[in-house]
Amino acid sequence: MGRIYLKVSVVYFSIGVLLGLTMGIIHDFRLTSVHAHLNLLGWVSMALFGLIYHFYPSAANTQIAKLQFWLHNIGVPVMMTAIGIQIWTGEATLVSVAVIGSILVVIGVLLFALNLFKQVDS
Repeated sequence: MGRIYLKVSVVYFSIGVLLGLTMGIIHDFRLTSVHAHLNLLGWVSMALFGLIYHFYPSAANTQIAKLQFWLHNIGVPVMMTAIGIQIWTGEATLVSVAVIGSILVVIGVLLFALNLFKQVDS
Protein backbone atom coordinates (compact mmCIF):
# COMPACT_ATOMS: atom_id res chain seq x y z
CA MET A 1 0.00 0.00 0.00
CA GLY A 2 2.87 2.35 0.76
CA ARG A 3 4.21 2.09 -2.78
CA ILE A 4 0.93 3.01 -4.43
CA TYR A 5 0.52 6.03 -2.14
CA LEU A 6 4.04 7.19 -3.06
CA LYS A 7 3.48 6.70 -6.78
CA VAL A 8 0.18 8.56 -6.76
CA SER A 9 1.72 11.35 -4.68
CA VAL A 10 4.25 11.94 -7.47
CA VAL A 11 1.39 12.33 -9.95
CA TYR A 12 -0.19 15.01 -7.73
CA PHE A 13 3.22 16.67 -7.33
CA SER A 14 3.73 16.78 -11.10
CA ILE A 15 0.27 18.25 -11.68
CA GLY A 16 0.77 20.82 -8.90
CA VAL A 17 4.17 21.90 -10.24
CA LEU A 18 2.90 22.11 -13.82
CA LEU A 19 -0.07 24.19 -12.68
CA GLY A 20 2.29 26.51 -10.78
CA LEU A 21 4.57 26.83 -13.81
CA THR A 22 1.60 27.54 -16.09
CA MET A 23 0.25 30.22 -13.75
CA GLY A 24 3.68 31.85 -13.69
CA ILE A 25 4.06 31.77 -17.47
CA ILE A 26 0.65 33.32 -18.15
CA HIS A 27 0.79 35.64 -15.10
CA ASP A 28 -2.63 34.49 -13.90
CA PHE A 29 -2.62 33.27 -10.33
CA ARG A 30 -6.32 32.70 -9.78
CA LEU A 31 -5.75 28.98 -9.28
CA THR A 32 -3.22 29.45 -6.49
CA SER A 33 -5.47 27.71 -3.96
CA VAL A 34 -5.87 24.72 -6.29
CA HIS A 35 -2.09 24.62 -6.80
CA ALA A 36 -1.46 24.74 -3.03
CA HIS A 37 -4.05 22.06 -2.23
CA LEU A 38 -2.76 19.74 -4.94
CA ASN A 39 0.71 20.01 -3.45
CA LEU A 40 -0.41 19.67 0.18
CA LEU A 41 -3.24 17.15 -0.05
CA GLY A 42 -1.86 15.36 -3.08
CA TRP A 43 1.93 15.39 -2.88
CA VAL A 44 2.74 15.93 0.81
CA SER A 45 -0.14 14.06 2.44
CA MET A 46 -0.05 11.12 0.05
CA ALA A 47 3.75 10.83 0.37
CA LEU A 48 3.44 10.86 4.17
CA PHE A 49 0.67 8.25 4.05
CA GLY A 50 2.91 6.13 1.83
CA LEU A 51 5.96 6.44 4.07
CA ILE A 52 3.96 5.70 7.21
CA TYR A 53 2.31 2.69 5.61
CA HIS A 54 5.71 1.50 4.40
CA PHE A 55 7.09 1.53 7.93
CA TYR A 56 3.88 0.13 9.46
CA PRO A 57 2.74 -2.60 7.05
CA SER A 58 0.18 -3.91 9.54
CA ALA A 59 -1.67 -0.60 9.14
CA ALA A 60 -1.25 -0.66 5.37
CA ASN A 61 -2.80 -4.12 5.04
CA THR A 62 -6.23 -3.17 6.33
CA GLN A 63 -9.54 -2.43 4.67
CA ILE A 64 -9.42 0.98 6.35
CA ALA A 65 -6.21 1.84 4.47
CA LYS A 66 -7.77 0.84 1.17
CA LEU A 67 -10.95 2.79 1.87
CA GLN A 68 -8.90 5.81 2.92
CA PHE A 69 -6.90 5.60 -0.33
CA TRP A 70 -10.03 5.69 -2.47
CA LEU A 71 -11.79 8.39 -0.47
CA HIS A 72 -8.71 10.61 -0.67
CA ASN A 73 -8.13 9.97 -4.36
CA ILE A 74 -11.74 10.60 -5.29
CA GLY A 75 -12.15 13.56 -2.95
CA VAL A 76 -9.04 15.54 -3.93
CA PRO A 77 -9.65 15.59 -7.71
CA VAL A 78 -13.38 16.26 -7.25
CA MET A 79 -12.67 19.12 -4.85
CA MET A 80 -9.84 20.61 -6.94
CA THR A 81 -11.76 20.38 -10.20
CA ALA A 82 -14.87 21.98 -8.71
CA ILE A 83 -12.86 24.79 -7.11
CA GLY A 84 -10.89 25.38 -10.32
CA ILE A 85 -13.99 25.52 -12.51
CA GLN A 86 -15.74 27.73 -9.97
CA ILE A 87 -12.80 30.16 -9.98
CA TRP A 88 -12.69 30.28 -13.79
CA THR A 89 -16.43 30.50 -14.41
CA GLY A 90 -17.82 32.05 -11.24
CA GLU A 91 -20.39 29.23 -11.13
CA ALA A 92 -21.54 29.17 -7.50
CA THR A 93 -23.38 25.86 -7.82
CA LEU A 94 -20.04 24.05 -7.82
CA VAL A 95 -19.53 24.91 -4.17
CA SER A 96 -21.60 21.88 -3.21
CA VAL A 97 -19.42 19.62 -5.38
CA ALA A 98 -16.28 21.05 -3.74
CA VAL A 99 -17.84 20.43 -0.32
CA ILE A 100 -18.59 16.81 -1.21
CA GLY A 101 -14.98 16.31 -2.32
CA SER A 102 -13.76 17.98 0.86
CA ILE A 103 -15.92 15.73 3.03
CA LEU A 104 -14.50 12.64 1.30
CA VAL A 105 -10.97 13.87 2.05
CA VAL A 106 -11.81 14.62 5.68
CA ILE A 107 -13.36 11.17 6.16
CA GLY A 108 -10.26 9.63 4.59
CA VAL A 109 -7.95 11.55 6.91
CA LEU A 110 -10.01 10.54 9.95
CA LEU A 111 -9.86 6.91 8.80
CA PHE A 112 -6.09 7.24 8.50
CA ALA A 113 -5.89 8.50 12.08
CA LEU A 114 -8.18 5.72 13.31
CA ASN A 115 -6.16 3.13 11.43
CA LEU A 116 -2.87 4.31 12.93
CA PHE A 117 -4.26 4.38 16.45
CA LYS A 118 -5.62 0.85 16.02
CA GLN A 119 -2.66 -0.71 14.21
CA VAL A 120 0.48 1.04 15.43
CA ASP A 121 1.70 0.00 18.87
CA SER A 122 2.68 2.78 21.23
